[in-house]
Order: sequence, then structure tokens, then C-alpha cells
Amino acid sequence: MIRIGIDLGGTKTEIVALGASGETLLRRREPTPGQDYAATVRLVVRLVHETEESLGERASVGIGTPGSLSPQSGLVRNSNSTCLNGRPLKRDLERMLEREIRMANDADCFALSEASDGAARGAATVFGVILGTGVGGGIVIGGRMLSGPNAIAGEWGHNPLPWPADDERPGPPCYCGKRGCIETFLSGPGLALDHERASGQRIAPEDIVLRARSGDAAAAASMRRYEQRLARALASVINVVDPETVVLGGGMSNVGSLYERVPSLLADWVFSDVVRTRLVRNAHGDSSGVRGAALLW
Repeated sequence: MIRIGIDLGGTKTEIVALGASGETLLRRREPTPGQDYAATVRLVVRLVHETEESLGERASVGIGTPGSLSPQSGLVRNSNSTCLNGRPLKRDLERMLEREIRMANDADCFALSEASDGAARGAATVFGVILGTGVGGGIVIGGRMLSGPNAIAGEWGHNPLPWPADDERPGPPCYCGKRGCIETFLSGPGLALDHERASGQRIAPEDIVLRARSGDAAAAASMRRYEQRLARALASVINVVDPETVVLGGGMSNVGSLYERVPSLLADWVFSDVVRTRLVRNAHGDSSGVRGAALLW
């Protein structure tokens, strides 16, 4: 059986087809139509049909999206790709593809991929973290993705930053309507805004990382704030879930200093005399989420 996975991102949409043994048969990326719901649906349908035509076989389809489906209405909610919010995405795709599809939050798909055969393989409890344009999380227990009755398990990005300092309150405004969400501090844009507030320099997150490595004092200070905030945010999850492994994904997961410095900071915030939780980089790169979408079947 061929399993198709689709990662419906804000800027790019990726499709992968996995064979019976999990091998990659086809992978392809295209730009996501900007804030155009109908065009986004047409793109997904076209990619599925073209993939099946290329492989000569009908496939199961799993889709990872920002946000989640409301268990009450079945409509997309909480997506930072706001054109999806309030839309019957799953129903529309099932009608046009003429089959049942499975859909989950993109961070849940990432966590499932890494727990299945990635950096967290073999761990009984896994918290998968996305640190990218947004901040998301997913929980896998015993190899099974946890959703919950409200379909929001792992949504740590829209909790407030824990143990805030005075200068961190009330925090930056978030698209969700609140202020001080973890996402506003730990996303790539959040790092850039924090650096701009502190230094007056408007530069991209990747440039902040590079400047910090080269000894730039302002960039190094911004990274120290980021690392400390990440430690606080992860500690709040460890205090509740106590996962064996935390695996990072998204653009900020490529910052090597996070794995060197954040583990030693956790002890200040985790309610334990020892912190044995492993903090690891993902094994499947920025294609991990799309693999997890295929694995929904």
C-alpha cells in the first residue's frame, strides 16, 4: 500500500509517497497559494492526483496542517495560515478526492515521525517541538499520537511564557488575540522582534545566530535570552508530561547551541532533583512533518 503525506505549510506545500516498508517513492514541493483557500484546496488535490498517476496506484492520504480541526464543527481553527480558519478543509478534500483522508496538526505529525523512526525512536513518551515561523508541539505516547477530547494536545505555543520577568510582561501581541504567548518569544520572527527591541537592529533570525557565533555582543545577548526562555517553556511541559525525549524541529532547531546550553538550564525550572529528559535534534529535517502525515495511516 502506498501512503501519501502532505505538509500544508504557510509558504510551501510538500507531498511524499511512502512504500509498504516506509521507503520514499516520491517527494515534491510547491509554493502554497498565499491566503487563498480555494487555490490551496486545488493544489492539494492536484498534487495527490499527479502523484498517484506517476506511481500508478491509488493511495491513502494524510495531511498535516497548522491549527487543528474543531471536534464540534469539523472546521479548521487556530491556524496561523488564517485563510484556513473556519473552513471545512477535511470535508472539501474528501469530496474532491473521493475518499476518507486523515488530518492532524503539523506538529503532531512531526512528533509522530520522529517517535516512529527518527531521533526519538524507542522513547516511551515524546514531546515534539516546532520552532519555526510559529511554535507548536505534539505528544506521542507508546508510539501513538495523543490528540485529546479538544484535539489540542501539545499546543504549548499558545500558553503564556512561564515565569516571566517584569520586562517580559505583558509580552508581544499574538495573532490568537492574546499577549505573551510562547510563540511570540520562541518563533523565528519572535527572536527577530526581541533582538530589534533590544538592539534597534532589524535582521533575520538566521543572521542573529550567525552574528552571535562570530562574537557580536547584541546578538549573543539575544540568543542567551532565547535559550533561557526555551528552557523555561520546556520545563513547564516536563513538569506536566515528563517525556523521555524532547525533539526539536523547525528552522530554529538547526541552532547547535540550543542542545549545548538549554539542558543545563532546565534544572532551574524543572520540579525535580534530576533532569533526565533528552533534548535532541530531529533526524528527518524539514521533511519530518510530511512523513508523519503519511504515517497517520
